Order: sequence, then structure tokens, then C-alpha cells
Amino acid sequence: MEIVPTGAALGADVWNVDLADLTDTAFAEIHQTWLDNNGVLRFPCQRLDDNGFLGFAERFGELDMAPINANGHYWKPEYPQLAVISNVVSDGKPVGSLGSYESKWHTDMSYNELPPKASILYAIELPREGGDTGFASTAAAYDALPEDMKKRLAGLTCKHDSSHNSVGQVRRGFAEAYDQREDIPGAVHPLVATHPETGRKVIYLGRRARAYIRELPPAESDTLLDELYAHVSKPEFTWTQKWRHGDVVLWDNRCTLHRRDALDPNERRLLHRAQIKDVAPMSAAA
Repeated sequence: MEIVPTGAALGADVWNVDLADLTDTAFAEIHQTWLDNNGVLRFPCQRLDDNGFLGFAERFGELDMAPINANGHYWKPEYPQLAVISNVVSDGKPVGSLGSYESKWHTDMSYNELPPKASILYAIELPREGGDTGFASTAAAYDALPEDMKKRLAGLTCKHDSSHNSVGQVRRGFAEAYDQREDIPGAVHPLVATHPETGRKVIYLGRRARAYIRELPPAESDTLLDELYAHVSKPEFTWTQKWRHGDVVLWDNRCTLHRRDALDPNERRLLHRAQIKDVAPMSAAA
């Protein structure tokens, strides 16, 4: 196994490893490398079937069930923990979710009381260009904040909107808008949290749209959140994954944000995704 850091604020490549055939010692090294590189690892040149992919993901913890599609079914009923991310349409029906749209900066499912600990994607079909995935280290971004901003953020909480997905679409059963911000559905999390495995403080953000800081008036909340998203997404805290066939990318939702570039809807893109459950909500930083 060879570990090659990206040179950015987060991320490393793990070479010369078969994720379907790992010893416990190799996995322990991978897990520590994941924590040491701010929560993003890329494993190039993998050849995994569904059992191998899910088996690797499950080593990090219990897997979430995949989201139900618009037809009320799992994308792969024989593998209910496996989500299909794709813009491909077959016989007039999508074979996966999230299409070809740009996806804004977000943390996966932070609108839940217990968001997933980690997410993992495996590239099976890719367009010639587009669909790149950006990652941001919310731990490095917190460390770089001025001391007066750190004091300002201490003790604040943010409500994370569950009514819209990461491409801005209204989820089934939710409203486009709500009369009062307190009516917006979603979970409340500390704005500054402590990573449970590394002990580092992170700026815990989800999706920007319709999120708000409960302790602040609306205008002040919007200004502060806009400032934080602009700060976290600075180049010095980010790294972009330019997908290659066979790439597996694992990221820690507790200390990263991610986004996706749009792609040509006439190009085919198909990836498999799994999510690892967390065991406890993020706790406020002391």
C-alpha cells in the first residue's frame, strides 16, 4: 500500500490495494489515513462488484438504506444499501438519481437528527468532462478563523433544511416555501462541533438554502452563513476530484463539505454510492 497526499488541505490517494480483499491490518492503516487527511481518500483502479463495494463500506460501520426512488423502490432491490447516482435514462426511465445538474456545497443528509458518518462513491461510467466533485475541509477552515470569529460562533446552532435536495429540487411532500423560518423542517446542529474521532473543531454546515442560525435575527443569520460558506469554500481549504474509471472516493461527512459540477446530459455518468451510519449526533465544541 502506498499513501500519496493530494497536497491540498484534504485528501490522499491510496495505491496498490484491492478493497475487496483487505486484511484487518491494512484496513486499520486506511482508517487512520482517512482521519489524518481530513476525511477524504481516493482509491484508484478498483474493480469491484456490488458485494465487494458494500463489503468495504461496511467496514466503517453499519450502512444506511439507500433512498427510495420516485417509483417507491430501491434502485437495486437486491442491494437496498446501494444507491445509484446517474443521469442515464433507459426506456424512458432514469436508472439513478441526481441527473446532470450542478450540486451546491453541502453535507449529506445533515437535515436529519443523526446524519451519516461517511459516504463512498464508486465510478463505473463517466462523461468525457464534467461531474467533478469538490471537497472542502471544515476543520482546516475553522482553524484559520480569526479568534474573534471563533468566539462569535461558540454556542450558536443552525437549523438544516430538509425540504430541498442538493440540486435545489423540492422533495416530495414538502413545500417550496414556508411562512415563518421556524416552520422550515429539519434538524438542529451546533454550528461549531467536535469531531468525535480526531477531537478537531469543525464548522458544521449543511445546505445553504433556507438554513438559519436560531440565535440570530434573519438578516444577521443570512450574512453570517454567507460569510462562512464563502470562507470554507476558499481554494486553500478545498480539493477537486476529477473522476477516473475505477475510482472509489470515501469522505467524512463530519468534517467536509462537497459539491458537484454539472455535466452534459447527453453524456453517460453512473456511480454507486453507500452511506455509513453514525452512532451519535455531532456534539457542540467546548
